[in-house]
Amino acid sequence: MGKTILRFDEISKSFPGVRALDQVSFSVQEGTVHALIGENGAGKSTLMKVLFGLYKADSGTLWYDDQESTIHNPSAALACGISMIPQEVNPVNNLSVSSNIFLGKEMLFGPKLVNQKLIDQEAVRYLEQVGLDINPRTLMKNLSIASSQLVAIATAISDNSRIIIMDEPTSALTEKESNHLLGIIKKLRQQGVTVIYISHKLDELMTIADTYTVLRDGQSVESGTIHDITKARIISLMVGREMDEFYKKKKSQIGDVILSVRDFSNEKDFKDISFDLRKGEILGFAGLIGAGRSELMEAIFGLRGTEHGILTMRGKQCAFKSPIDAIEAGIGFVTEDRKESGIFPDLSIMDNMIMPVLKPFSRGYLIQKLQALVVCGKQIQVLNIKTPSTLQRIKNLSGGNQQKVLLSRWLLTDPDVLILDEPTRGIDVGSKAEIHKLVSELAASGKAIILISSEMPEIISMSDRIIVMHEGRNSGVLTREQATQETIMHLATGEAVNGQENIK
Repeated sequence: MGKTILRFDEISKSFPGVRALDQVSFSVQEGTVHALIGENGAGKSTLMKVLFGLYKADSGTLWYDDQESTIHNPSAALACGISMIPQEVNPVNNLSVSSNIFLGKEMLFGPKLVNQKLIDQEAVRYLEQVGLDINPRTLMKNLSIASSQLVAIATAISDNSRIIIMDEPTSALTEKESNHLLGIIKKLRQQGVTVIYISHKLDELMTIADTYTVLRDGQSVESGTIHDITKARIISLMVGREMDEFYKKKKSQIGDVILSVRDFSNEKDFKDISFDLRKGEILGFAGLIGAGRSELMEAIFGLRGTEHGILTMRGKQCAFKSPIDAIEAGIGFVTEDRKESGIFPDLSIMDNMIMPVLKPFSRGYLIQKLQALVVCGKQIQVLNIKTPSTLQRIKNLSGGNQQKVLLSRWLLTDPDVLILDEPTRGIDVGSKAEIHKLVSELAASGKAIILISSEMPEIISMSDRIIVMHEGRNSGVLTREQATQETIMHLATGEAVNGQENIK
């Protein structure tokens, strides 16, 4: 390996009530992919924000190119050749691809006029390096998540970055898109670029990384060469205990049909979808991104319209005109994108939890705060939510703990049907196992669960039945015994499977 390009020496950082980093020390070699591993809340993102100049460390020393460095802000980081691509890329959607790539470093005609033609030409050159064949004048809002990620990498290359930080870059990508992105990272490494890579996908880390550092509770617990460690050892280091495998679903008593959907259709998103959901059942929905799974659930929950179709709840035909109707009927919905449609970032954990159930905690227009604090405090204990206070703003929690708050929100409504859309996306193995256990216990108690997941091991191990969707249609249903990764992928890509049962 090459020389040491970056060294963290006893870096510490605290926030009110939380010690996020506690004397973190490790080094990164030039021209390598260094995996930064840890549970949500372990300090990974905080450390990278210190490196990128978004936070100032309370103590410790950062060494860059064998020189003690203090990076005061992102502009200084970019000037040093350090770029950061966050988990959720935030481009300027109403500007073109080329304008995003050269934002803040536009090439000009004279002192004031932007040379758009030259910017477009240069943008094409950088887009070619990441394998993206698109018109540079395309607006960012018209790109897929995968293409937006590649534009972000092209931007980092245009900045002549020596170090690129990537935080969960494949969390919302298909397997094909992920493989393409990993190929780009390998090319960057060959060109001498150093990549600090954060991901909860251990198979991916074992494939792409050269070296690793594991953080736990804000401390660096081990660093080394990736080929000298096993996945089981990584998990043990992350959670501080042995974990042989993810939680497997307990058997539950499958009862009567509680929710029935017949011929649900929306011209744009899904067509002629029918299924029954029973008490105590976990019904999985699999499919590729864009298959229409989330849109179908939004329609069931009253967030999206339908052209035709019948929904029956407890044998009674329903027409939910809004989520309020669905909630009152006993349905809860943890959405796919917790940032955009889940949490209220500037509100407290308590406020986020009680949002759909304000009435029991209200007297007139006033919230009975003490009563709400007691109830929410119990939820924090039951779900093992890591927070210094129930009044902590939810945006200050890790992704896994935010997800637990969202689950608590719907548990407070005591739903009969709970829809979970990608409930463990982007969270660590420990939180994932806890959520799996909770979902299994809910099913065992008689709750009916709909689980959407793009992670094959999760959807196979947690579901009693799996409905697979392809291009807005139901391409088949698998029993627990029939479900394999190969069979699901056949159906998800529209290929016929011999002997496959279909829902009528």
